[in-house]
Amino acid sequence: MTVIDRETWPRRAHYEFFASMSHPFYSLTFPVDVTALRRACRERGLSFYPAMVYGVIRAMEQVDAFLYRDRGDVIVRHDRLVPSFTDLRPGSDLFHIVTLEAGGDLADFCRRAKKQSSEQTEFLTSGPWEADQEVYFTCLPWFPITALTNERNVDPSDSIPRVSWGRWEEREGRTVLSLSLELNHRLVDGVHVGRFYEALNHFFETL
Repeated sequence: MTVIDRETWPRRAHYEFFASMSHPFYSLTFPVDVTALRRACRERGLSFYPAMVYGVIRAMEQVDAFLYRDRGDVIVRHDRLVPSFTDLRPGSDLFHIVTLEAGGDLADFCRRAKKQSSEQTEFLTSGPWEADQEVYFTCLPWFPITALTNERNVDPSDSIPRVSWGRWEEREGRTVLSLSLELNHRLVDGVHVGRFYEALNHFFETL
């Protein structure tokens, strides 16, 4: 983790502009072609949900803006991000939250995520990382989504991204789902979302 010198930070003016707002948050939803990811999961015997989580984390880590966090009195930049995602056990309608480091291998992450989720007895667990290293995920596989907002305490410094998606749909031989991002404009702009979108597509294409 690196503490940012605001005096020399290129984003200082943008940050201060949005820091004056009581609600600097915005959300957007866009279609993502996950055909290649579904195929790779079938071929490798992996679960799609954690594989998608892993892909999003890897794409975010390729875009510098997603590594920054606002702590009110200081801005920090993390070297890596930690996914924290909701999950359901078969037959249950009570979700729990699984949090674990992504690591460097897709298959390994999927295995560890499945094991931790099945063995976890607590609603929520924590680890040795900083709390604001996390990225929050949720999936609503019962229906496609066109937009979504998550609950939060109204803290304008909250800069942890929220990522959501619903059920995928088949369109002209391709598998597409709508991906929702909730972000803090103090740190992340539309151009950064565009770079994330490119990085995510590149991750799928190179599986």
